Amino acid sequence: MDAVDYAEKAEEIFVLSDSFIRIKELIDDDASTIDDIADVILLDPALSGTLLKLANSSFFNYPGKIDTISKAVLVLGITEVYNLVIAYFTTEAFKSIKADESYLDDFWSRSVDCALILKFLGTHLEVPNAERLFILGLLHNLGELIVQQFNYDEFSLYQANTDIEFPWIKQQNIFECTYADCSAELLKLWQLPYCLVEPIRFQDDDDFQLSSIETQLLYVSKRVMMKNSLFARQPYSFLLSETKLQSLGLSEEQLNSAINYCDMERLGILAVLNPSAAMIY
Repeated sequence: MDAVDYAEKAEEIFVLSDSFIRIKELIDDDASTIDDIADVILLDPALSGTLLKLANSSFFNYPGKIDTISKAVLVLGITEVYNLVIAYFTTEAFKSIKADESYLDDFWSRSVDCALILKFLGTHLEVPNAERLFILGLLHNLGELIVQQFNYDEFSLYQANTDIEFPWIKQQNIFECTYADCSAELLKLWQLPYCLVEPIRFQDDDDFQLSSIETQLLYVSKRVMMKNSLFARQPYSFLLSETKLQSLGLSEEQLNSAINYCDMERLGILAVLNPSAAMIY
């Protein structure tokens, strides 16, 4: 199977709910109001509760209390609320996956780590609305779950491969596509915005010349996460060239600060999006 085949099979099982589709329609409709969007969100108590927990978390660091969905949309903005809705319904869609719980907990922990590092670096570089970058990190590796679900034998072979080789190279050799490819194709089928699909598709592209700032930051954040979780004994230079860091104006000290931020915020995010994963910390 190629990446499109994987994504098409995944779309049949991992389905975004009708509530998401209705919210997306309202957000895409210029005639919709904040109250229209809030009313649909309120129809789903679990979604409403999750959004309010995230809105009031230290992740956003809003000085007052956000106690209504309308206020959340007003304070955070429609785009950010939409990203939180995507985060919620994506984690919900993949709850039907057949996989070991400890594996899933580790997967979501790594995804949240990448998301937090990405948000931190974007904020440091003063990228506009850096909170929106969180969703890129959270969704960047969904292809791993897809391949695990539909090609378990080769996935097990991949997992058992202990060669010190970059994961995306091993993926290409074993599956003839990467997790990034599969992730992007599924998000495309879900009709998510191009600004999400494009950075995820090109997250392993070494050529920064034509890459957006979002793609470049995802490239770096993914490797910082991997350094922290998979290659702890290796220097940053094993995964990231000095040239790449200099092009973004980043130093190893700032990467370490991103990891420290991740360590502080991880538990709070996991407790909302995937409580079982939070139990391991």
